[in-house]
Amino acid sequence: MQQRRLGRTGLSVSVLGYGCGAIGGLMVGGTQAEQDRAIGLAIDHGITYFDTAYAYGEGASERNLGRALRALGAEVTVGTKVRIYPQQRGDIAGTIAASLEASLARLGRDSVDLFQLHNPVTRAGEAPAFTPEQILEEAVPALRRLHEQGKTRWYGLTGLGDAPSLRKVLDEGGFATAQMPYNLLNPSGLSPLPPGLPSPDLGGVIGHAAAADVGVLAIRILAGGALSGSETRSAVGAAKVEPIASGASYAADAAAARGLLPLVEAGFAADLVELALRYAIMPAAISTALVGTSSIEELDHAVAAVSRGPLPDEAMAMIADWQAGAARELSQAVS
Repeated sequence: MQQRRLGRTGLSVSVLGYGCGAIGGLMVGGTQAEQDRAIGLAIDHGITYFDTAYAYGEGASERNLGRALRALGAEVTVGTKVRIYPQQRGDIAGTIAASLEASLARLGRDSVDLFQLHNPVTRAGEAPAFTPEQILEEAVPALRRLHEQGKTRWYGLTGLGDAPSLRKVLDEGGFATAQMPYNLLNPSGLSPLPPGLPSPDLGGVIGHAAAADVGVLAIRILAGGALSGSETRSAVGAAKVEPIASGASYAADAAAARGLLPLVEAGFAADLVELALRYAIMPAAISTALVGTSSIEELDHAVAAVSRGPLPDEAMAMIADWQAGAARELSQAVS
């Protein structure tokens, strides 16, 4: 599998990263045998980046990933995250430090490669978001101390919120990585959002981050699963998925995805999931695109899809036409 440079960290990570979250759910709700096999197969496939967090199953994902990696004796890149909850807002620095200590204990490690702040950043800073000033004055010093103590090699953030606020913290906070949404339903982290699309405008923040040599980890590349075009959920994954940086609902996102079926029918991809995965790995600004799975079969399918490489120009032209057409239809419906 192709390996890409993760910004100024100097780390090399696989173009497809394995997300150990609750939406796919395997690393939270699967059996130990399935989890261990999935991590082993991912490594065999060339996946070198694994993403987890306490928020994924209240620590279950971290415990399960740590166990599987120790059993394999595998040397891979691991990132985890801290989410500051409303009752913890009075002690941002203390919460960050305690969260990493607990994560390391669950993972069975002395340090992690990436430790990322998992709250949005907005001008207003209403919970669960923080203002740029809170991030720069309270969170960043705590993250730097953990880096200096050798408990994390690099620190980053999840790039949700409003674009001006995100650009400010990326410019001033010393963040080495940023996890940011990028998918067929919302490419605005890199390219202009067609007027009329209901997705939030991310204002080119992926391009801004990459230009500053911040390593970008693309998230929501399947819109939580909606880009399969199906509303059916796996029993092991999250029963309900709220949209992030896409449409008004999961059902609306799935319906929009079905508008891309002509590309499958034209033979550009075997199915909508393959189409979405290949689209997500195309930009050079993206170091790794994270995919979560609910089964071994989904993992194998994702790896096979990525192995087919970028989509051809003709397919990209059809996607651009579809995005513009979807925007026109929504604008007409509203008016």
